[in-house]
Amino acid sequence: MNNVWDNENPDLVRSGFLFCLDWLTIVRSNRMSLLIISLVIFLATFTQSLTGFGVALVAMPLLTSLVDIRTATPMIALVGLTLEISLLFYYRRALQLRSIWRVVVASLPGIPIGLLILSRVDESITLTALGVVVAAYTLYALFQARLPTLTHPWWAYGAGFLAGMLGGAYNVSGPPIVIYGNCRGWQPAQFKSNLQSFFLLNSTLVVAGHAASQNLTPLVWQTYLGVLPALLLGVLMGITMDRFIAPAVFRKIILVLLLVVSVRLII
Repeated sequence: MNNVWDNENPDLVRSGFLFCLDWLTIVRSNRMSLLIISLVIFLATFTQSLTGFGVALVAMPLLTSLVDIRTATPMIALVGLTLEISLLFYYRRALQLRSIWRVVVASLPGIPIGLLILSRVDESITLTALGVVVAAYTLYALFQARLPTLTHPWWAYGAGFLAGMLGGAYNVSGPPIVIYGNCRGWQPAQFKSNLQSFFLLNSTLVVAGHAASQNLTPLVWQTYLGVLPALLLGVLMGITMDRFIAPAVFRKIILVLLLVVSVRLII
């Protein structure tokens, strides 16, 4: 069997070498930008590890001031998928697949619509729409609006479709599922586990969609590899500090920050 590094595979060797060289060049020439992006990823993954959700809600509004949305969206999809694999293992005992299968199925047709919005709609419009989505959710969460109890399964399909569309366009599939979970009365451990399960399945489909749409460019992969240490540190810190920091207080601080950032995106 030929080794991939043999001279018989010069194109593969050259491609791999050039990718690594490009990645090192980007890291060296954009250290400050990569550091700021890494800080954003750390805050986002720390937030999700501590509260159960928030990686895209935190990262997307902040990253769009550093990189264009067509780079930020697939990169955060990769970050989210990596994060959710690790968190689902941590919360696996509270997993209830029967609570989320409908929203997962319903998200399938929504994802390609979201990807189409990302590729076809002008960036200024998509950024404004992202700001509106984030602002609406933060206001809902801050004021803890009382919502009715949902029992009919059709609500799951509606929440799933909307989550899939928002996930494909902006990676913010969380708000519809969080609101749906609150209306269903999910308990805290079940809430975190169900969210991570949905995010894992949804992110897998979103990443596959980005790959099919050729959105996973070398720049996206290089940025993703550059922020991996911050991602892992955020997960470890979030899980460790769960017992020392009141998640509700921390969540309100993050929501206020998100409200300010979302207003900036809108105006």
